[in-house]
Amino acid sequence: MDEQLWEKAVAFHGHECPGLAIGFRACEAAQEKMGLKFSSDEEIVCVTENDACGVDAVQVIAGCSFGKGNLIYRGTGKMAFSFFNRTTGESVRIVLKPSQGEMDRQERQKYILTAPVEEVFEFKKPGFTVPKQAQLFRTVVCESCGEGAPEHKIRLQEGKKVCLDCFEDYSRGYGL
Repeated sequence: MDEQLWEKAVAFHGHECPGLAIGFRACEAAQEKMGLKFSSDEEIVCVTENDACGVDAVQVIAGCSFGKGNLIYRGTGKMAFSFFNRTTGESVRIVLKPSQGEMDRQERQKYILTAPVEEVFEFKKPGFTVPKQAQLFRTVVCESCGEGAPEHKIRLQEGKKVCLDCFEDYSRGYGL
């Protein structure tokens, strides 16, 4: 384990915890299995299935961030991270295995950071392809609140262009 990198992740996140350790270890595993380096642009993509502490480690270690467009949130709630290398086409989905026995937070964190990686995670192929690269969109001003939003987030309502906050969704059921 790279202690300096762990300390950097802890400093970014604000404290040590088992959740941060999960993301840290997942990134280390992805780097080892795919030969990944820190992503300076969008060459590496991470699709995280959770919005928990481990995502902070992904930002620090893998260089994936929402701002660059190479950190994608897929809200399944699972402790799973899919890494894609746009250059080589390689990918891996890293899923936390269920906890083995009772451990307090400190024991759990130590276990995650030191146990053999195959004991901590399952390694699979992602069930989806690498997301498209980030796209720039024209800003459209909402005709209701006056705030700008990207054009793909604008809706038409009563003939006006409105943002998602102002849009009043209409549904009569059946999920349609």
